[in-house]
Amino acid sequence: MRKVIVLVLFAAAACGGSPRSGAVTIGAVYPLTGPQGAGGVEESRGVRVAVELVNQAGGVGGHPIRVRWVDTPGSDAAPGAIKALADDGIRLVIGSHGSTISRPAADAAANRGMLFWETGAVGDMTGNGAGDLVFRVSPTGGVLGRAAVEFIADRLAPLMRRRAASLRFAVAYVDDVYGSSVAGGAIRQIRDMGLAYAGAVSYNAQTLRPADVVHRIAQLRPDVLFVTAYIDDGVALRKESIRQHLPLVASIGTSSSYCHPEFGARLGKAATGLFASDKPNSSLNPAGLSADSRAVLERANTLHRRRYGAEMDAPGLAGFAAAWALFHEVMPRATTFSPSAIAEAARAVRIPRGGLPNGSGLEFGAPGTPEAGANMRAMSVIWEWTTDGKRTVVWPPEYATAPIQPLRIA
Repeated sequence: MRKVIVLVLFAAAACGGSPRSGAVTIGAVYPLTGPQGAGGVEESRGVRVAVELVNQAGGVGGHPIRVRWVDTPGSDAAPGAIKALADDGIRLVIGSHGSTISRPAADAAANRGMLFWETGAVGDMTGNGAGDLVFRVSPTGGVLGRAAVEFIADRLAPLMRRRAASLRFAVAYVDDVYGSSVAGGAIRQIRDMGLAYAGAVSYNAQTLRPADVVHRIAQLRPDVLFVTAYIDDGVALRKESIRQHLPLVASIGTSSSYCHPEFGARLGKAATGLFASDKPNSSLNPAGLSADSRAVLERANTLHRRRYGAEMDAPGLAGFAAAWALFHEVMPRATTFSPSAIAEAARAVRIPRGGLPNGSGLEFGAPGTPEAGANMRAMSVIWEWTTDGKRTVVWPPEYATAPIQPLRIA
């Protein structure tokens, strides 16, 4: 089991019940090292920016936010990270970027009566405490999968002068909680829309044999391929698809691979024409944001550039928007800083889409429902890799920074 590493500890009062006295300490569990470390660091920076902006404005009701960061590189480190925070009396936890980390962290927190606030992971979290003490602000994997299929069928196919009903859709996915969640959404959407479902191919990222996986995909004879992968396996499968001359009309992936700058950098021209269904970054067209959200996003980008030398990419904006929702929208409405009071406030908050600085709104599914704890107003976008080696948001129109280009893929 990995050793839990506590990176930063601010001396402050823990999040207790009734009296609002002193600072409020939040636990933060993110992969700051390990395979998902790059995205985890980026998402955690968004949280740090939110904390700084809230504290500059006087904190939550006059009480500054302090954060105790615990490096949580993988799923096996999550229970220990939560225990370390609980042992220090911390009862509110924010995290976690990675779907494989999120579920065990959320379960461990709920089992201890702690509130868990997910900022970026998209995998299934319908476990213990969903909607009671566990909340996810980012879109679910199912939402990303459904949006991908709907975009290809309703928007891209007509531009390519193809009937969606004539296209065969196949799905390839990594066989973990993240891959299964996103792929499940895509498969349900294919079936719900009455499209031709060619089948699915799953694989283990640690034992991946790209040639075998692509051969299995080719046997399905797809026109459209939806891929749920991480960067290494996503890049390998794309290269192998080209090597085997897999004939595709379109291909679209999602959050942990196709949308990342590293994915495009490693593939070069081989990424041209690919699409990604994911969360937006801070360069989204602000036309769909409320005036207040535009102002907050501008302030956040200014601070992020000052601290880290760049604007927020998708994980950073997800972390910022989710933390901002908790500190600025939910906690001020809670009667105390206890987990139950904050959870009650979270269930009552209604923010329209565009009301958060990443284009999302806020409305959580009720406990006991299929959407328990999920943000029903979470925002996702469609990215496209273009001929200049860049990715741009092409859908929906209010957040798009470029028109859809029906480019031929290799």
